[in-house]
Amino acid sequence: MINFFDMIMTPIRAIRMRYVPLLLIYFAYGASGFSAVAETFWVKEQLNLSAENLISLGVWLTVPWTIKMIFGQMVDSFTFFGSNRKVYVYIGALLMALGTTLMIGLVSDAVWLAAYTKEKVYIFASVLSVVGFVMQDVVADTMSTEVVDKSQTDVEIRKELAMIQVLARLSLGLAIFSVAGLKGWLAEIYSYETMFKISLFIPALSIIGVTLVKLNPVESSPLNKQIFFGGFLFAVFVVLIGYNEIPYSQEIVFFVSLSVVLYFLRTLIKDLEPETIKHIQMAMIVIFVYRAMPSVGPALTWWEIDVLGFDKAFFGTLGQIGAALALVGMWISSKFIINQAIGKVLIWMTVIGSVLSLPVLAMYYDVHTMLGIDARTVALVDTAVASPFDYIAGVLMLTLVAIYAPEGHKGTWFALMASLMNIALSAGGLLSKYLNKIFIMTREIKEDGKIVVPANYDDLGMLLWVAIIVGFIVPIVTILKFNPDPSIKKKNLKKHKNIG
Repeated sequence: MINFFDMIMTPIRAIRMRYVPLLLIYFAYGASGFSAVAETFWVKEQLNLSAENLISLGVWLTVPWTIKMIFGQMVDSFTFFGSNRKVYVYIGALLMALGTTLMIGLVSDAVWLAAYTKEKVYIFASVLSVVGFVMQDVVADTMSTEVVDKSQTDVEIRKELAMIQVLARLSLGLAIFSVAGLKGWLAEIYSYETMFKISLFIPALSIIGVTLVKLNPVESSPLNKQIFFGGFLFAVFVVLIGYNEIPYSQEIVFFVSLSVVLYFLRTLIKDLEPETIKHIQMAMIVIFVYRAMPSVGPALTWWEIDVLGFDKAFFGTLGQIGAALALVGMWISSKFIINQAIGKVLIWMTVIGSVLSLPVLAMYYDVHTMLGIDARTVALVDTAVASPFDYIAGVLMLTLVAIYAPEGHKGTWFALMASLMNIALSAGGLLSKYLNKIFIMTREIKEDGKIVVPANYDDLGMLLWVAIIVGFIVPIVTILKFNPDPSIKKKNLKKHKNIG
């Protein structure tokens, strides 16, 4: 019999004082969208950036996330002021604070910025903030493996690593949920300047957290020049491809990115024992395939708007419910997650996710009308039930990453695995694009009150079927064939040579 109270109390009982400072850093990252609404309105009102300019800016702002392996190498290999961990969080917080200070000066028309164009200052402030967040993200993931109690057995360490990942995502989710409404409500009340001033609490939280956190001591490892300098070349390549209209640019970037990251990962683990490498490779395959499954794409949302009559407010309601219940679901399932084999839980996540796709499919075939149920009721219930599962799957994959993190190279390892997971999402996007080329759908477009493109959702049913079936069969077959659960002792991970 399920003890509901016990499930609720599991994360609370699992919290140790040594975790709290680290969780503050994750909370700060989750709260990073606090000024997003104010920024969006200010950009719209004050800047002369076209849609094309903003898209180009978006390309620049993704580059720091693409080259996370560079920051990972810095965390592993470069020591500043006697620290190879905490100092990078301080640097990240400083960059975030500088970016926010520039925004405060911009929105208040500060005299000290009068000599510069608003557009250039805004771009520079955005880049500073993003680099700060990326740096903190890499360091926080690295430190998540270094607050554990090393005096425990291998099994106990594995469970603690899993629980830390759960608590980190709970802290992140709690922050996202906390600012979801506040960022709009407060932006309606306060000036842009006040909103950005308040948002300085974000780097302040990071500084408090990293000042108080206590880590297991870790020595710096030799710099892997291939990864460090190769990362810079990779970033240049992505920028050049992104800014030039090259045919099949998305596919080129995907295959080159995948090749580069896999090569770097191979370099990182090449000196581990063969059996360890085999299990790491299996974990990487499972993580990649699970994240690479295609989605239906925007046509489903178009159909919900045009046919079911869902409006902006209702989509907002769905989003708020999803955020809240994802947090609750992660909370109450934490005990189950840490006590089960990861492969087994991922299979259950796949099965449940596929089953929860069926109500939307049924709505396409008008089953809800035949049963006398309102479409919005179906959507609300489906969102409420489905929300926690992507969150849980994400924690499971991060747990696998933490379990196999090689000693002396954890920063680089987390950065590369994060890149691999992002590339997997790109693979899913490409698959979705090709499916939408096969099953063509259009939304209604009007010009001067006349319909120039009629709505056509005739193929949506088939697209839903394909996405559900592929998303069910492929992950399960992959998990069964490449069992990601560790069957070797973690101590084997420590038997490796320094990588130069």
